[in-house]
Amino acid sequence: MILAILQARLSSSRLPGKVLKPILGIPMLALQIERIRDTKLLSLILVATSQETTDNPIEELCNNQRVECFRGQLHDVLDRFYQAAKLYSPEHIVRLTGDCPLTDPSLIDEVINFYLTGNFDYASNALTPTYPDGLDVEIFRFSCLEQAWEEAQLPSQREHVTPFIYQQPKRFKIGSYQNNIDLSHLRWTVDELVDFQLVSKIYESLYTKKPKFTTKDILDFLRVNAELQTWNTCYQRNEGFQQSLLKDEVFIKNANEV
Repeated sequence: MILAILQARLSSSRLPGKVLKPILGIPMLALQIERIRDTKLLSLILVATSQETTDNPIEELCNNQRVECFRGQLHDVLDRFYQAAKLYSPEHIVRLTGDCPLTDPSLIDEVINFYLTGNFDYASNALTPTYPDGLDVEIFRFSCLEQAWEEAQLPSQREHVTPFIYQQPKRFKIGSYQNNIDLSHLRWTVDELVDFQLVSKIYESLYTKKPKFTTKDILDFLRVNAELQTWNTCYQRNEGFQQSLLKDEVFIKNANEV
């Protein structure tokens, strides 16, 4: 079984409520779920959100979309993921995040195939970024997730689920899936208002004509509208993870002082 867990919450500090912001009158998260459903290799899609009442609308959306929803800890995302996955006992888990409404279903399948063919413990197309920020895919064994859940202590390892795994290449067999063209300078994730505005323009141009538009369609659109390619690239990739690394320093310092 290959279980996709899509993490989503409404309490984003930079753009609160972003995952339910409407594009063409449809919540952004619903549009992403629609794209994920076009994958061929996933057994089940599960949205993992928090137990906070502020995230009740996410569960309501899942019910309307007939998608499984699990609610767990807000900040300990690793625990939320593990508890969600444990309910289904999957052999493999694909991790996705709800701020990536341009998710590419064919790319998800490519990364899964790469992982299975290589017999990896963990594989991703984001270790050495060559795809636009917002097309990240991670897949790993449930057994690895369980080890991370049991042993991980650093804030960065609890808030971001997979660092405990991919930071140990001697312990786990790690696979890095890369594109033949470096597109890592493009930013298609949604963390800031300008990110949302860019994604909205892409949907407004492509979705009404072709709901199952592809990454190639997006690239063609950006070639014609070249000014949009760098519209939001002033923001740092994985800024949230960098903030967690700063928390690691405080955690280690406090542990050493005990």
